[in-house]
Amino acid sequence: MTDTGTGLHYEFHGPEGAPVLILSSGLGGVGGYWAPNLAALSENHRVLTYDQRGTGRSDRALPETTSIEAMAQDVTALMDALGIERAHFIGHALGGMIGIETALQSGRIDRLVVVNGWRTLSPHTRRCFEARLAILRGAGVEAFLRAQPLFLFPPDWIASHDAELEAEFAHHLAGFPGAETMEKRIAAVRAYAPSAERLAKLRDVLVIATRDDFLVPHAASLDLAEPIPGADVATFEWGGHACNVTDPAGFNRLVLGFLGS
Repeated sequence: MTDTGTGLHYEFHGPEGAPVLILSSGLGGVGGYWAPNLAALSENHRVLTYDQRGTGRSDRALPETTSIEAMAQDVTALMDALGIERAHFIGHALGGMIGIETALQSGRIDRLVVVNGWRTLSPHTRRCFEARLAILRGAGVEAFLRAQPLFLFPPDWIASHDAELEAEFAHHLAGFPGAETMEKRIAAVRAYAPSAERLAKLRDVLVIATRDDFLVPHAASLDLAEPIPGADVATFEWGGHACNVTDPAGFNRLVLGFLGS
């Protein structure tokens, strides 16, 4: 649905009246990213998925520049439009940054889960983004999308899911938000660097880090938790950057335990 006046496409899953849980995806920006997790997460939560501005079925128009701060304001505006006073929040990478900023700006996030995020951009992650931008600019959108699984998934998972990834390629190509929008989104997440002083204002946070994440080093994700008082930290030994996709059962069990604690 997109009739809230926010320009954001959203979907609800799960029982009305249950605690609201907002899911925010990473660089791709679309709510469909969470498909492997929806059945479990929506059993006892009113799950809200949405396409971030510029992506999916949301308003594709972006200003000359965008920011994580603006993306967080979109979440608050959507909450206002839907009459949601408070919610839990799970964000993956860029979506985790949105969750952090939404919590800091609004004070309306109860429990926050950040999956493979960071507070300081690692030189390794910077190099990964530079390589992806070089592919996008030099070889085009199809090559950019062909390379994308390399940054998201472990090699053995890619090998065993090659046919599935190939079948999804046309869908990803049709839904690609455009090179200009992708560059703006990469610039936004590269620029976001919340200070330790701001992060110290957060409470009830679970930071998830994956040891074999090719895009975000394990230590960089763990570093995010350091300034947050009482932050819970969990490590996946395997699963890559998109560990909620590669190990949905383990991911769902972990986050549901945190949300229910």
